[in-house]
Amino acid sequence: MQTNTPSRNSIRLTRRGRLALATLGAVVAGTAVAVPLLIMADEEEPRPETLVVPAGWRASQVYATIDKTLDLPAGTTKKSLAKLHLKLPNEAEGNPEGYLFPDTYPLPENATPQKLLARMVDTANKKFNGAPVAAGAQRNAMNVYQAVTVASIVQAEAATRADMGKVARVIFNRLERGMPLQMDSTVDYALSRTTARTTPADTEVDSPYNSYRRMGLPPTPIDNPGEDAVRAAINPTPGDWLYFVTVRPGETRFTADLAEHQRNVAEAEAERKKSAEKSARPSSP
Repeated sequence: MQTNTPSRNSIRLTRRGRLALATLGAVVAGTAVAVPLLIMADEEEPRPETLVVPAGWRASQVYATIDKTLDLPAGTTKKSLAKLHLKLPNEAEGNPEGYLFPDTYPLPENATPQKLLARMVDTANKKFNGAPVAAGAQRNAMNVYQAVTVASIVQAEAATRADMGKVARVIFNRLERGMPLQMDSTVDYALSRTTARTTPADTEVDSPYNSYRRMGLPPTPIDNPGEDAVRAAINPTPGDWLYFVTVRPGETRFTADLAEHQRNVAEAEAERKKSAEKSARPSSP
């Protein structure tokens, strides 16, 4: 749905860094003999004791962060999936997207990508397979995997926790009416990017994740939702809304009327242009 909503959950994990080395040389009295000066020793910050996975991170972000945190070559964690037998739903077909549960995980000395991924999936299964989520999914005529998929869209689309239940209701209302979901977040996932605005050309991408062209839910979750989004997915707020757009930060408008939604979109676009023009003005000396 063209909500013009800024990208969310742009939380960064504190990562390891290295201190730069400084070397200086000097030529003395016209000779070619370099005089060594003080060289800083190679020092390294201690490895973090925990790994934080924020709600809304995609699996690709989790993989990359594990690689960097454990000082492994890029792509190592993703490659390890081929050797793992994670306890995922059959519908996932081995893809852990949606089941790398957002949490803070300890990093013992013997931590490996395999152990970390298994711990995340085990945590997700404990959260998702309990009575509240299973019953909530059934109440909405879905299985648990579908409920997690809805939660992942809610996580990506809702500007605030208060909006999550309403976004979930829009999803269910559209599914019940046989309408395409038209969620920008699914298009961004198809294009492997995060963007503030989805263009008409973007919505033509040939992908099962393009909810402008494909009916129903995407084939997998599009991120790893947190508990708030999961609760919203199984307990959507009552309402008849079919559309929503964030007009300005902190103000998302929901409506069942297309004409009203179009007016809201126009106002949101005007606000965006106004903000862009203000940012482009040179600052006063």
